[in-house]
Amino acid sequence: MTNEVNANCIIEVEGLHSRFGNHVVHEDINLCVHRGEVLALVGSSGSGKTVLLRQMLGLETPAQGIVRVFGQPVHDADRNELQSMRNRCGVLFQKGALFSALSVFDNIALPMRELRTLDERMIRDLVMLKLKMVEIDAEHANKMPAELSGGMIKRIALARAMALDPELLFLDEPTSGLDPVLSEGFVKLIQALRTELTLTIVMATHDLDTLAALADRVAVLAEQRLLALGSLGEVISISHPFITKFFLGERGKKTLGNNGYIL
Repeated sequence: MTNEVNANCIIEVEGLHSRFGNHVVHEDINLCVHRGEVLALVGSSGSGKTVLLRQMLGLETPAQGIVRVFGQPVHDADRNELQSMRNRCGVLFQKGALFSALSVFDNIALPMRELRTLDERMIRDLVMLKLKMVEIDAEHANKMPAELSGGMIKRIALARAMALDPELLFLDEPTSGLDPVLSEGFVKLIQALRTELTLTIVMATHDLDTLAALADRVAVLAEQRLLALGSLGEVISISHPFITKFFLGERGKKTLGNNGYIL
């Protein structure tokens, strides 16, 4: 039975501890991200959501424990193995993180060019396809990031994250900085891409509307540990001061009530 469960884990986190000097971020985190699900990481500022994302990507090394992605221990991998794993992943950073000196086209083309296996004609066709995928007109391809609105930056950053047709997508605060209308549109775009491309998504967010719309399961990070893991309905039924404050405050009750949760 254990082998069956592990085979369904795109990401496995076992006994993970994170420390920065004397500051403890995580203690004994154990987690499986199931194939095809959207798992949301939630917690207060400083709870280690982004740190955990970075450890899953091999950008940071935990003080103790193992992270496996596609069955491969990330922090024991050599450079080629790590790059091969990352080529199967896409990352949307919190503020988009577009390269300011590169055009929209070149930002999206960059991961394709780094492969050194595609000619420029193929890259051009693929970039235009990715722009269409995120509902950005081709006329914007030659614009620079400074000329873009916040909503366009998010969509173009998502197109870059999808450049290599990833199986696994990491989203760090995907709707941060967007007004409610743009946020709703961006969430619908992620929903459509998830369904169309059968993506597995790990998402760090503090936005309850985004959480309710996208997440299959929620992992709550608090008190340096994994406080709760389950569906949103299961999580909000847990009696704990942080969960009550985060999910069941005045705004939380309104948001969750609007999304059909009986509180």
